[in-house]
Amino acid sequence: MYIAQELRKKSIAEYLLYMWQVEDIIRAYGCSISRIRHEYIDKFDYTDEQKDEMTDWYGNLIRMINEEGKRESGHLQINEVILKDVIDLHGQLLESTKFPYYNAEYYKVLPYIVELRQRGDKEVNEIETCLDALYGVMLLRLQKKEITPETSHAIKEITTFIGMLSDYYIKDRTEGLKFEDDNQL
Repeated sequence: MYIAQELRKKSIAEYLLYMWQVEDIIRAYGCSISRIRHEYIDKFDYTDEQKDEMTDWYGNLIRMINEEGKRESGHLQINEVILKDVIDLHGQLLESTKFPYYNAEYYKVLPYIVELRQRGDKEVNEIETCLDALYGVMLLRLQKKEITPETSHAIKEITTFIGMLSDYYIKDRTEGLKFEDDNQL
């Protein structure tokens, strides 16, 4: 909860990846709030009040998972809405002539996206494909599994691209981005 709050302000991509991990943690504990409290939350060095707040937060997420039928897989609607906003922003950035560096970064990473989509779900949006790749490598690292140099290079490029998109997302939410010239009607 506390990590999620900070990440949402700093990097929407990291926030989404963190929330996907939280969804998986909830599933790993069988969507049981008592197990999450005793086997997970109680291990953190938090005050009792903070632990109660975290328990409430996880409890609300469990309720949403159950209501949305996501006990086995899938992402919560709250996360899907944010992902859709990020995808929409990606489209706006690509359509605008005011963000040439973003466009250049996108075309630099596009071959990796194409390759990933050929291996996986072709119906998934490019941005979700990138986030899925980042999440997958994160899981491999947590499991201490080997990551090939080719995959590491691709992930480095994807990370740069998604980081740029995430920065634009935060800037758009805090200051607003101008997609057209001020002189145009």
